[in-house]
Amino acid sequence: MVSLNLIESSNDRIKTTLPGLVAVFAGGTNGVGETTVRQFAKYASQPRVYIIGRNQDAGDRITAECKVLNPEGTFIFMKRETSLIRNVDEICHEITGKEEVINLLFLSVGTLQVGMKTEEGLHYSAALSTYGRSRFITNLLPLICRAKGLRRVVSVFQGTYEGEIKMTDFQGWNLGLRENQGHKASITTLDLEAHHTAAPEVSFVHNFPGAVESGIGRGSIGGLMRVLKTIHTLIGPLVNIPLVEAGDRHVFFCTSARFSMGPEDTTAGIPLIEGLNLARGTDGQIGSGVYSIDANGESANSKVEELLVQLRRRGMVDQVRKQMESDINAALTSSKDN
Repeated sequence: MVSLNLIESSNDRIKTTLPGLVAVFAGGTNGVGETTVRQFAKYASQPRVYIIGRNQDAGDRITAECKVLNPEGTFIFMKRETSLIRNVDEICHEITGKEEVINLLFLSVGTLQVGMKTEEGLHYSAALSTYGRSRFITNLLPLICRAKGLRRVVSVFQGTYEGEIKMTDFQGWNLGLRENQGHKASITTLDLEAHHTAAPEVSFVHNFPGAVESGIGRGSIGGLMRVLKTIHTLIGPLVNIPLVEAGDRHVFFCTSARFSMGPEDTTAGIPLIEGLNLARGTDGQIGSGVYSIDANGESANSKVEELLVQLRRRGMVDQVRKQMESDINAALTSSKDN
C-alpha cells in the first residue's frame, strides 16, 4: 500500500513541478470525480480544468469552490449527459476548439442502473462506463499526445477485477453482477492497451477507487439495487475511504511518475520520491505504461496478469476495439436517423 504520507508529499510538488496543467474531468460532480477535482485545484498551479457532469447546480458549486481554493486557476463546467455518444463528441469538439494540449483526462462516469437503453440504442450502463469513456479517449488523445509534460489518462472503474469477456453479450444485458464486473473491467483495460499502442507516449491508469461515498446509485431501480443501497447505507460509514483522502490518492494516480512510461520518461509526472518505485504494468513489466491498480495504488496480482495474457493471445484487444467502434458507429447513426 502506498502510504498517505508519501502521496501527500508527492502531491505537494505539483505546484512547482507541473504548472499550468490542462485537465478534463468527465464525471466530476460527485463522488471520486468531485473530490479529485477539488484536491487537484488545491495542489495545482494555474490549471485550466474542464468539469463535465449532468447537474448544473453541482457544477456551479464545485467550480466556485475550486476557484476559492485556486484563484489563479480556470474552472469550466460543461453540462452534458455522457451516456449519449453524440454528446461526448460535442463536448470534445468544444474542448479541442479551445485547447491545443491536454495533460490529463480523468474518467469517473458510471452508474449502477442496468436494463435501460439509451436513445442511441446502447445499454445505458455500458454507454456510460465503457463506450463513453473510450470515445472521450479517442477524441482527446491527439491533444494529450501534444502535451510537453504530463500525458495521462485515468479511468476510475474496476481495475484489478478483470475477468472473462463475454463477446456474445458485449453490452452486459444479461450478465450477473460479479460476471459483469470482470467483463467490463477487462474491456476497459484492453481498450486502454489498444489506445496505448496508438499513443505510446501517453500513460494509462485503470483503477478501482475502493469504498467512496458517491451518487453512483442515483436513479437505480429494481429489488437488487434497493438491497444494495440499503446495505451501503448501513455499512458505508464503517468502510468508506474519507473523501479528502480519496481525492489525494487519485490526484497521485494522475500525476506521479510511478505510473509513467518508465525511468526514461522523466517529464511525465512528479519524480519519484524516496519510498516510491515504478509500478508494474498490465503486461507484468515495470513502468510499461498501462496500469491496473487497486484503491491502494498497487498493481493487479499475478492471477489477473495471467488472465490478461490469455485474453491477448486470443486476440481480444482487437476484438474489443472492433466491437466498440462498431457499436459506437451504430449509436451515432441512430442519432442521425432520429
